[in-house]
Amino acid sequence: MIATRVELTIDRLGQRGEGIARGPHGQVFVAHALPGELILAEVDGERGLLVDVLKPSPDRVAPFCVYYGVCGGCAIQTLALPAYNDWKRGLLTEALARAGLTTNVAPLIEAHGKGRRRATFHARFEKDPVERLRMTVGFMRARAHDIVDIEACPILEPEMAGAPSLARAFARTLSPLMKPLDIVVTATTGGFDVDIRGVGALNAEQRAALVAQAERLDIARVSNHGDVVIERRAPTLKMGRAFVAMPPGGFLQATLAGENALCELVLTATKKAKRVADLFCGVGTFAFRLAERSEVLAVESDAASLLALERAANFMAGSHGVSVERRDLHRRPLSRAELENFDAVVFDPPRAGALEQAKLLAVSDVPVVVAVSCNIQTFVRDAAALVEGGYEFSHVWPIDQFKYSPHLEMVGEFRRRKAVSRRRVSLLG
Repeated sequence: MIATRVELTIDRLGQRGEGIARGPHGQVFVAHALPGELILAEVDGERGLLVDVLKPSPDRVAPFCVYYGVCGGCAIQTLALPAYNDWKRGLLTEALARAGLTTNVAPLIEAHGKGRRRATFHARFEKDPVERLRMTVGFMRARAHDIVDIEACPILEPEMAGAPSLARAFARTLSPLMKPLDIVVTATTGGFDVDIRGVGALNAEQRAALVAQAERLDIARVSNHGDVVIERRAPTLKMGRAFVAMPPGGFLQATLAGENALCELVLTATKKAKRVADLFCGVGTFAFRLAERSEVLAVESDAASLLALERAANFMAGSHGVSVERRDLHRRPLSRAELENFDAVVFDPPRAGALEQAKLLAVSDVPVVVAVSCNIQTFVRDAAALVEGGYEFSHVWPIDQFKYSPHLEMVGEFRRRKAVSRRRVSLLG
């Protein structure tokens, strides 16, 4: 199909932050267009490329990043904050309504804080006709597969200001391999932690070059897809009263403000629990804080994360006790009998959700279940399973730590409706 230029009126924002209009042949999705705007767009099927804003929205503001519209990292920077908050919260409320779920949806919690403390930079290499190396290091281009060269990113926290140049230095070190790389940079209390992915096995000379670069740039640790090349200082993070030596590339909440907001909500919902199961616990984001007042079972499938958690728990002051279990909860969720041991269960699964565990929780007697998620669709699906099993869906809090993107964190609180347990009812009956 040949793209044609047409005038469109934007009706609303979609789930990815794109403007949605009614075109000559159906819906058209136009990135960076806002509701109520009259625009000129090049339309090819259901995709539109914004050419000009003929009548701007009163909610349109200037973007704060020079790469906006080219870099694919941010979906929306030009929407004024009140309208942005309504759109972001609406992503959750609309999904709940479609599923027939009713609950108290809190106002959007801003959790960008100082910015993101981790970034993944992509490096690509090619040679021009005279064999000169051309290296591009940055983020994925919007709606494309190539890379935008990035010198600075304003959504990173100040401690990450040097991350783009650092990623470029490591990419240059490995450029003779001509392999596409992902370079994960994390700010820790010990300094930058760098995990390089995509390079494959390294020989002694290549490892030595990375060691030299780490020394020159004063990097805490450099790893090759989890395999530590050099650790000059432990890349630790403080979580509650614990100090965790992070495994290379281990899961981490994107912002410190986001982590704190999630933990505060989890702690409030479980404040009366003496024994808590923390499922999909990672390195212990919730477990350490819960252990300040409760006994905690922390369950995780990733061995490196669980080892980091266990080591930190052994040196944590004022703990009521953290026991750990390595277990694939997708294949072997905690059974109804195992769940009887807990006053509360917290689960924070990957984007795929935790449907099998939710189904078993739904037939359990656990008084309080707290669901934490970064995926609206799987959160709603798992919430529906709990509600179907008799849980009251009392509250949900949308949390915006991935600001300027369509990604949303959420915490849902579920409580058993009846004071008498299901098990006791069956015995009395």
